Amino acid sequence: MGALDSIFTALRAIAQNKVRAMLTTLGVIIGVLSVIMLIALGESAQAYVEGEFAVMGSNVLIVTPGRQETAGMFPITAGSHRKLTYDIAKAIKRKGESINGVAANMLGLANVRYRNRQRNVMCIGTTPDFEQVRQLYTQIGRFVSEQDIERNNKVCVIGTTVQRELFGSHRALHELVSINGTKHMIVGILEERGMALGIDLGDIVIIPLPSSLQMFRGGEDELWEIIVGVRSKDDIDRAIESVRKIVTAAHDNNEDFTVTDQDGMLATFSRIFDMLRLMLVGIASISLLVGGIGIMNIMLVSVRERTREVGIRKAVGARRIDVAAQFLIEAVTLSVLGGLVGIGLGWLGAFTLGQLYPSLPISVSPWSATLAFSFSVAVGVFFGVYPAIKASAVDPVVALRYE
Repeated sequence: MGALDSIFTALRAIAQNKVRAMLTTLGVIIGVLSVIMLIALGESAQAYVEGEFAVMGSNVLIVTPGRQETAGMFPITAGSHRKLTYDIAKAIKRKGESINGVAANMLGLANVRYRNRQRNVMCIGTTPDFEQVRQLYTQIGRFVSEQDIERNNKVCVIGTTVQRELFGSHRALHELVSINGTKHMIVGILEERGMALGIDLGDIVIIPLPSSLQMFRGGEDELWEIIVGVRSKDDIDRAIESVRKIVTAAHDNNEDFTVTDQDGMLATFSRIFDMLRLMLVGIASISLLVGGIGIMNIMLVSVRERTREVGIRKAVGARRIDVAAQFLIEAVTLSVLGGLVGIGLGWLGAFTLGQLYPSLPISVSPWSATLAFSFSVAVGVFFGVYPAIKASAVDPVVALRYE
């Protein structure tokens, strides 16, 4: 009997017990479905995080006060005795190598009022390079200028959410709003950018750095962070070293600050997602093992039920290897069918989630489907060997007497 004939025989045997076959393959189906869906969710989450970082600008260095050993996550800044200042930011821009912009930032929460409407938002005090470094451009009006910094002009740039909530359909440009009790004129409205890292980029207000220092630091020159734009990805290491030297010199040769690059943060997230995927795939694989045990169990039952059939085949000349191959092919066929159904359901599940959550870039990668299918076949082979050996060891004389 050829391999093709064995497969057809296996399919006929499965068709004679449809309900039993379906229940047998259910464990494999669930296992393959789980593996595919969990890998797809892990990859989509990673792609989402990378996209969020890309929205906030590429090739970016973040200098924060406080020395903290870090593998890429945002450092903890508590315990720093030296502060970052605007003068340090200007020194980095003047002396730094391979950089194309430096933004000195101060962050705080602000109450923004216009007539009888108000909104609590994130307020960013910054310098003109912030627009380029963070790629937050205005759709109407202009961004904070050098003249605003030098003259301490009370101007602001608002996001689209702030515009909608405070002004509705009315024109907002050149109107005066109160930010924490201080009047500021709106000189620009940001482009619609949506969410990034959990922050609504339309729900922010940007003001010149001196105004924010007066508002949040009582006029003291103390920054929240310095953001440095690097010319290209290849220049990041050189830029980091340059920034480190400049800030260290400004801090009396004490490196009590942290320089974090975007690739480092992404690498940390990638390691986290890789570990989560490995753990989740391991958990999902338990379903495949349970499905394999079910296949072995049902094949042992099949060997018992078909003992007489095995005896007849041996009596007419079938070899032990022929009988073993027949039952092994049946076990593998069951696992293959389960794997194919699981892949189909996994693709359908990913497609459905993509429709329900369009912002999540979820899709089934070919390698995950191949991995799940290969694992299901391996399960069929592994758990089909023992029943096949048991079937091949049946004594034809005893089998012909079996009722």
